[in-house]
Amino acid sequence: MIFKIGRYSLTFKKGTTLAYCCLLPLLMALGMWQLGRSEEKKIFLEQQEQGRASVEVMQLSSAVDIDVGVLRYKKVQVAGHYDQAHQFLIDNQISGGKAGYFVLTPFVLEGEATAVLVNRGWVPLNKIRSVLPDIQLKSQQAQISGRINQFPAVGIKLAGAEIPTEGWPSVLQVVDSQILAKKLEYPLFPFQIELDKDLPEGFGREWQTTTIMLPEQHTAYAVQWFALAFTLTILFIGYSFKRNDD
Repeated sequence: MIFKIGRYSLTFKKGTTLAYCCLLPLLMALGMWQLGRSEEKKIFLEQQEQGRASVEVMQLSSAVDIDVGVLRYKKVQVAGHYDQAHQFLIDNQISGGKAGYFVLTPFVLEGEATAVLVNRGWVPLNKIRSVLPDIQLKSQQAQISGRINQFPAVGIKLAGAEIPTEGWPSVLQVVDSQILAKKLEYPLFPFQIELDKDLPEGFGREWQTTTIMLPEQHTAYAVQWFALAFTLTILFIGYSFKRNDD
């Protein structure tokens, strides 16, 4: 396809034009995706800051809105009892350069059949891996406090990582509250409570706030993608622009 403009012309060759038409939408889509991620991170950081800054301590019950994004890092109190006979160990958790487990103990809400998984902290791996750590409780009846958070995440999820082992305590790699609820035979909230450091019946508790890519970084990546799209367009036009007397 040729467009003549005085002594000059634009010659759009089939292969070059096809490549441009494929790459330009891709670059623009990547830029728009990064802008969307930037907005999502802004909302997340606002919710995270509100949760940390809030002095209000909410009382957990089955009537509470279970939107983890809204509840994350909020302080919470709950009365009930631990289900000591049915505990979980999240494997491959590192603390201070050492391997170990996070201890998740179901806590059944007072007067309800619903439970929440309480992360009681980190315990080291035994020298003999087949020997699991002692995570027994001295008292099952309690009123606990802590903060709401998502379950620990992994970089790469292997097939079957969410399936708990037979017996108790049960070991798993990735927490899926629905799968664990089926094993326990009672409903669970889709989040954990990280037990306050000053409460008994816990282990190593150095709770961290998740570090994420800032919205400004996503915006910078979006600008880069749009700049590449603009550069591609200039190169495409420059390659197609010819003098008629050449």
